[in-house]
Amino acid sequence: MLIVGLTGGMGSGKSLISSVFKILGVPVFDADQEARILTETDPVIKNQLLQWLGPEYFSDGMLVRPKVAGMVFHDKEALNRLNGIVHPRVRDRFTTWSEYHRDKPYVIHEAAILFESGFYRTMDTNILIVCPEEIRVQRVARRDGTNEDQVRARLKNQLPDEQKIPLAGFIIKNDGKEPVVPAVLNIHTQLLKNSNGKV
Repeated sequence: MLIVGLTGGMGSGKSLISSVFKILGVPVFDADQEARILTETDPVIKNQLLQWLGPEYFSDGMLVRPKVAGMVFHDKEALNRLNGIVHPRVRDRFTTWSEYHRDKPYVIHEAAILFESGFYRTMDTNILIVCPEEIRVQRVARRDGTNEDQVRARLKNQLPDEQKIPLAGFIIKNDGKEPVVPAVLNIHTQLLKNSNGKV
């Protein structure tokens, strides 16, 4: 079984591409969604966050996400500390999850900061979704009901596509000009061919 990373900058369309792979029967592990679940349910993570942030970042025992987001997106050290608490537990979940799907030709690990975290190195290959920043900013602003300046501030915590492209085994353009389904089908075919060995 191959372990395939899937990533892209905020607003690049990871959910769309993931949904196509799921339709093809490929198991997809959404690391960002898993991180959200674990911060609400995992007692070890909750305790570490409480010790670090204090009770003012919690309401009725639940993490106040907008407050935390407002802090970490302007403080890289705080963001790294948050990731250091949550990501090891997410990776443990992924290991268990991938064992469950070991009969599949390949599985996908979808994560927003796959390259930034260095976790891409543990994958057999990585798929990068690219899109011009201006389009991504507009997409996220519409999706989140926020302004474009706020989105650009958040994008500063992610590597630009130019730095990620050399690290990726496959590239999918999702700029609205080219259909993405044929690109996904092409990658799917190649991964199936290579599923008995490394890509």
